[in-house]
Amino acid sequence: MWPLYAAGFTTAFGAHGIAANLGGQGDAVSSLMVLGGLLALYDGAEVLLKPFFGTLADRVGARPVLLGGLVAFAAASAVYALADSPGLLWAARLGQGAAASAFSPSASALVARLNPAAKHGRAFGSYGFYKSVGYTLGPLLGGVLVWAGGLRLLFTVLAVLGTAVAVWAALAVPAVPPLPKARQTVLDLARRLVRPDFLRPTAALAAATAALSVGVGFLPVSGRAAGLDPVATGAAVSVLAACAAVVQPRAGRALDAGRLTARGGILAGLALTAAGLGCAMLPGVPGVLSGAALIGTGTGLITPLGFAALAASTPAERLGQTMGTAELGRELGDAGGPLLVAAVATPTTLDHGYATLALLLAIPPTTALLRRAAKGRGAN
Repeated sequence: MWPLYAAGFTTAFGAHGIAANLGGQGDAVSSLMVLGGLLALYDGAEVLLKPFFGTLADRVGARPVLLGGLVAFAAASAVYALADSPGLLWAARLGQGAAASAFSPSASALVARLNPAAKHGRAFGSYGFYKSVGYTLGPLLGGVLVWAGGLRLLFTVLAVLGTAVAVWAALAVPAVPPLPKARQTVLDLARRLVRPDFLRPTAALAAATAALSVGVGFLPVSGRAAGLDPVATGAAVSVLAACAAVVQPRAGRALDAGRLTARGGILAGLALTAAGLGCAMLPGVPGVLSGAALIGTGTGLITPLGFAALAASTPAERLGQTMGTAELGRELGDAGGPLLVAAVATPTTLDHGYATLALLLAIPPTTALLRRAAKGRGAN
């Protein structure tokens, strides 16, 4: 399992480590439009390619796709590390996103295949923990590396990291052959993807990622409005990521032990995340810190439970396809959350943007409470 955790760390560290440090590269990133394009390349490649590579993992086996993706990530990183030019920066960023599209859903599928169903919560909780560590350390360590040796040094470290994890996975991850499966038509796939046992966890994962992205992107804005310096706002974002990292393994263990159900935990996570967005509307430092802590805790609950629910409802021979498509939902949430908040906040205020997303996230737990209350009245 450790190389799979390392693969999760690699994609998170690579995504946030570079994204957080592109803005200071005056020569290669000459305008906000160029910066936006470079940021969109990585996520755009993932949106387009994750379902494809997930399906490929089911067809040829998840391990070859995992190894190929890690090697491709290292090669794409080496492109810019060896030759510093704006054009190669675009090529390297696109290559990294495409490679992550291969090894990220493959790693998720292997986490499910290599663990019995009774341990899926713990396994996905640990996998999510190391991804959260990558998200947390990416901006910090990436900034240190860029300060010490420029963007090329960061790409060099990512090339070495990708190579090391690929070698480790080749030595330690066992071969998991693809399982025989019945022929699936496009209509069969569409029917499976609109079933509630797929849509609900995937929608929850997308909502969690949307809130996480909003917290990382907009809580610093709230912090600056409250008079906090960049170090303090960065610490607030670290609180968010740290809470998510700490909660995920515990949520997974609680699921495996029967102390928590996937549905109940996801609804609680949505309620906590919505409450965190509500707290972000409070003025000053208490609003920023309480918002960060609750958003991190809520998303930390949702993520491992959502993936465990998907694994439990998916035939083993279709795990790669399911994980790839679910990752697509997360990427859409990652992009859609900040766009929604920004669209609402532009003609009004940022508080209105927080409130809009909070209301959307609060709909499922509120609906569940109302249904339970109605059933209770009917029973009486």
